Amino acid sequence: MTSRIVQFVGGTSGEWAVTHSATICGDPLAAVTAIAVNETPAAAPQSWSLRGAISNLRYTNASERSALQARQAGLGRAQAQCAALIPITKSAAWWALAQDERLAIYSRSQHTQVGMEYLPAIERRLHHSRDLDEPFDFLTWFEFAEADSAAFDHLLVRLRASEEWQYVTREVDIRLRRC
Repeated sequence: MTSRIVQFVGGTSGEWAVTHSATICGDPLAAVTAIAVNETPAAAPQSWSLRGAISNLRYTNASERSALQARQAGLGRAQAQCAALIPITKSAAWWALAQDERLAIYSRSQHTQVGMEYLPAIERRLHHSRDLDEPFDFLTWFEFAEADSAAFDHLLVRLRASEEWQYVTREVDIRLRRC
Protein backbone atom coordinates (compact mmCIF):
# COMPACT_ATOMS: atom_id res chain seq x y z
CA MET A 1 0.00 0.00 0.00
CA THR A 2 1.29 3.45 -0.86
CA SER A 3 1.48 6.16 1.75
CA ARG A 4 -1.35 8.63 2.06
CA ILE A 5 1.22 11.27 3.07
CA VAL A 6 2.87 13.23 0.27
CA GLN A 7 5.94 15.36 0.91
CA PHE A 8 6.83 18.36 -1.24
CA VAL A 9 10.52 19.20 -0.76
CA GLY A 10 11.78 22.58 -1.92
CA GLY A 11 15.46 23.04 -2.68
CA THR A 12 17.90 22.81 -5.56
CA SER A 13 16.98 19.36 -6.87
CA GLY A 14 13.80 17.54 -7.77
CA GLU A 15 11.78 16.41 -10.74
CA TRP A 16 10.05 19.80 -11.03
CA ALA A 17 11.93 23.06 -11.78
CA VAL A 18 10.43 26.24 -10.35
CA THR A 19 9.59 28.70 -13.14
CA HIS A 20 7.82 31.30 -11.00
CA SER A 21 6.76 31.80 -7.40
CA ALA A 22 4.45 34.46 -5.98
CA THR A 23 3.11 35.07 -2.50
CA ILE A 24 -0.58 35.90 -2.95
CA CYS A 25 -1.15 36.67 0.73
CA GLY A 26 0.52 36.01 4.06
CA ASP A 27 4.11 34.98 4.64
CA PRO A 28 6.21 33.72 1.71
CA LEU A 29 8.09 30.46 1.49
CA ALA A 30 11.87 30.55 1.02
CA ALA A 31 12.81 30.72 -2.65
CA VAL A 32 13.81 27.41 -4.21
CA THR A 33 14.76 26.33 -7.73
CA ALA A 34 13.23 22.84 -7.69
CA ILE A 35 10.65 20.71 -5.92
CA ALA A 36 10.66 16.98 -5.34
CA VAL A 37 7.34 15.22 -4.78
CA ASN A 38 7.75 12.19 -2.54
CA GLU A 39 5.11 9.65 -1.66
CA THR A 40 7.54 7.95 0.72
CA PRO A 41 9.50 9.75 3.46
CA ALA A 42 12.50 11.58 2.07
CA ALA A 43 15.76 12.90 3.43
CA ALA A 44 15.89 16.22 5.23
CA PRO A 45 14.77 19.10 3.01
CA GLN A 46 17.24 21.40 1.35
CA SER A 47 15.16 24.50 2.12
CA TRP A 48 11.65 23.48 3.18
CA SER A 49 9.33 20.51 3.31
CA LEU A 50 5.54 20.48 3.28
CA ARG A 51 3.49 17.37 4.01
CA GLY A 52 -0.12 16.65 3.21
CA ALA A 53 -2.45 13.69 3.45
CA ILE A 54 -4.46 12.35 0.56
CA SER A 55 -7.95 12.10 2.01
CA ASN A 56 -11.57 11.66 1.09
CA LEU A 57 -13.46 14.38 -0.77
CA ARG A 58 -14.92 16.25 2.19
CA TYR A 59 -17.12 18.81 0.45
CA THR A 60 -18.58 16.83 -2.46
CA ASN A 61 -21.75 14.82 -2.66
CA ALA A 62 -22.09 11.45 -4.41
CA SER A 63 -23.16 12.86 -7.78
CA GLU A 64 -20.31 15.40 -7.79
CA ARG A 65 -17.83 12.66 -6.88
CA SER A 66 -19.11 10.47 -9.75
CA ALA A 67 -18.90 13.38 -12.20
CA LEU A 68 -15.33 14.15 -11.09
CA GLN A 69 -14.26 10.52 -11.46
CA ALA A 70 -15.79 10.34 -14.95
CA ARG A 71 -13.86 13.41 -16.16
CA GLN A 72 -10.46 12.89 -14.50
CA ALA A 73 -7.52 11.64 -16.56
CA GLY A 74 -5.18 11.37 -13.57
CA LEU A 75 -1.86 12.84 -12.55
CA GLY A 76 1.43 11.94 -14.20
CA ARG A 77 0.28 12.23 -17.82
CA ALA A 78 3.16 12.67 -20.28
CA GLN A 79 1.65 15.81 -21.81
CA ALA A 80 1.34 17.46 -18.38
CA GLN A 81 4.75 19.12 -18.35
CA CYS A 82 3.58 22.03 -16.17
CA ALA A 83 2.46 21.97 -12.56
CA ALA A 84 1.58 24.28 -9.72
CA LEU A 85 1.89 23.78 -5.99
CA ILE A 86 -0.41 26.14 -4.13
CA PRO A 87 -0.24 25.88 -0.35
CA ILE A 88 -3.18 27.57 1.39
CA THR A 89 -4.07 28.49 4.97
CA LYS A 90 -7.59 29.52 5.95
CA SER A 91 -8.49 31.88 8.78
CA ALA A 92 -9.52 31.00 12.32
CA ALA A 93 -12.99 32.29 11.35
CA TRP A 94 -13.22 29.54 8.69
CA TRP A 95 -12.31 26.82 11.16
CA ALA A 96 -14.72 28.25 13.76
CA LEU A 97 -17.61 27.59 11.36
CA ALA A 98 -19.53 24.33 11.69
CA GLN A 99 -19.01 21.77 8.93
CA ASP A 100 -22.41 22.56 7.37
CA GLU A 101 -21.57 26.29 7.32
CA ARG A 102 -18.26 25.62 5.54
CA LEU A 103 -20.05 23.30 3.11
CA ALA A 104 -22.62 26.02 2.36
CA ILE A 105 -19.86 28.54 1.54
CA TYR A 106 -18.05 25.95 -0.56
CA SER A 107 -21.29 25.19 -2.43
CA ARG A 108 -22.13 28.87 -3.02
CA SER A 109 -18.58 29.34 -4.32
CA GLN A 110 -19.24 26.48 -6.79
CA HIS A 111 -15.71 25.23 -6.16
CA THR A 112 -16.33 21.72 -7.50
CA GLN A 113 -18.32 22.88 -10.53
CA VAL A 114 -15.70 25.47 -11.51
CA GLY A 115 -12.88 22.92 -11.21
CA MET A 116 -14.83 20.36 -13.22
CA GLU A 117 -15.05 22.76 -16.17
CA TYR A 118 -11.27 22.49 -16.57
CA LEU A 119 -11.03 18.68 -16.38
CA PRO A 120 -9.35 16.67 -17.78
CA ALA A 121 -6.91 19.30 -19.06
CA ILE A 122 -6.08 20.52 -15.56
CA GLU A 123 -5.78 17.72 -13.02
CA ARG A 124 -5.71 18.39 -9.29
CA ARG A 125 -5.07 16.58 -6.05
CA LEU A 126 -5.75 18.13 -2.68
CA HIS A 127 -3.56 17.27 0.31
CA HIS A 128 -4.83 18.00 3.82
CA SER A 129 -2.14 19.38 6.15
CA ARG A 130 -3.95 21.06 9.03
CA ASP A 131 -4.11 17.93 11.20
CA LEU A 132 -0.41 17.22 10.56
CA ASP A 133 0.66 20.45 12.31
CA GLU A 134 2.03 21.78 9.05
CA PRO A 135 2.32 25.51 8.26
CA PHE A 136 -0.51 25.31 5.68
CA ASP A 137 -3.99 23.79 5.89
CA PHE A 138 -4.03 22.50 2.31
CA LEU A 139 -1.49 21.76 -0.40
CA THR A 140 -3.10 21.83 -3.82
CA TRP A 141 -1.20 20.16 -6.65
CA PHE A 142 -2.16 20.81 -10.29
CA GLU A 143 -0.74 19.30 -13.49
CA PHE A 144 -1.44 20.52 -17.02
CA ALA A 145 0.05 20.89 -20.50
CA GLU A 146 1.80 24.14 -21.39
CA ALA A 147 -1.00 24.86 -23.87
CA ASP A 148 -3.43 24.93 -20.90
CA SER A 149 -1.48 27.51 -18.87
CA ALA A 150 -3.89 30.35 -19.71
CA ALA A 151 -6.86 28.16 -18.77
CA PHE A 152 -5.15 27.37 -15.46
CA ASP A 153 -4.68 31.09 -14.78
CA HIS A 154 -8.38 31.63 -15.55
CA LEU A 155 -9.35 28.82 -13.17
CA LEU A 156 -7.37 30.51 -10.37
CA VAL A 157 -8.97 33.91 -11.06
CA ARG A 158 -12.41 32.35 -10.74
CA LEU A 159 -11.60 30.46 -7.54
CA ARG A 160 -9.90 33.45 -5.91
CA ALA A 161 -12.96 35.62 -6.65
CA SER A 162 -15.25 33.26 -4.72
CA GLU A 163 -16.73 33.73 -1.26
CA GLU A 164 -14.60 30.84 -0.02
CA TRP A 165 -11.37 32.72 -0.80
CA GLN A 166 -12.34 35.51 1.62
CA TYR A 167 -11.17 33.08 4.32
CA VAL A 168 -7.69 32.50 2.84
CA THR A 169 -4.99 34.15 4.95
CA ARG A 170 -1.91 32.62 3.38
CA GLU A 171 -1.38 31.47 -0.19
CA VAL A 172 1.76 30.87 -2.24
CA ASP A 173 1.56 30.10 -5.96
CA ILE A 174 4.55 28.07 -7.19
CA ARG A 175 4.69 27.28 -10.92
CA LEU A 176 6.76 24.39 -12.15
CA ARG A 177 8.01 22.58 -15.25
CA ARG A 178 8.93 18.90 -15.36
CA CYS A 179 12.72 18.42 -15.55
